[in-house]
Amino acid sequence: MKQKNIQLAAITFFMILLSALSAISEEKQDMGGWERNGKYDKLYVPSERDSFKGILTGFKEIVPYPGMSPGVAALVKDPDGDTVLVHLGPKFFVNPDDTGLKKGDMVKVKGVWVEINNEDVVIASKLSKGDFFEYKVRLTSDGKPFWTMSKEELEKERSQKRE
Repeated sequence: MKQKNIQLAAITFFMILLSALSAISEEKQDMGGWERNGKYDKLYVPSERDSFKGILTGFKEIVPYPGMSPGVAALVKDPDGDTVLVHLGPKFFVNPDDTGLKKGDMVKVKGVWVEINNEDVVIASKLSKGDFFEYKVRLTSDGKPFWTMSKEELEKERSQKRE
């Protein structure tokens, strides 16, 4: 009986240790410049959110600042015929094939206009298509990027209905 209790205690200890190590590794994931409250993230000011409609013309790999890991942007032609670069997020999180959006889609972009490298771009919070589809990458309330969320936070956010 004593040996079973020792084995049970050892197994419990290792399970707790593995859980803690997993949490630490999630917290310390190298965001490559895409981390919460970093130089890039601080550009997103939720109170300055804006929106516009346009036609999705494609996707493009981006590197907002030197030293950042690559990201993904959508190219959206606005009603004036100008193509707007819409930053979606880091490449390790955003895969154009998984967005549910394709070239030619009419989209509504919600995000914040910023200037990066002397170019006006939009850091997106979400892109929506029609009345029932949206691809969200940031919380509307405070601009928190989805790629910085825990698995639990992300699952909760993705399971909620549209705002």
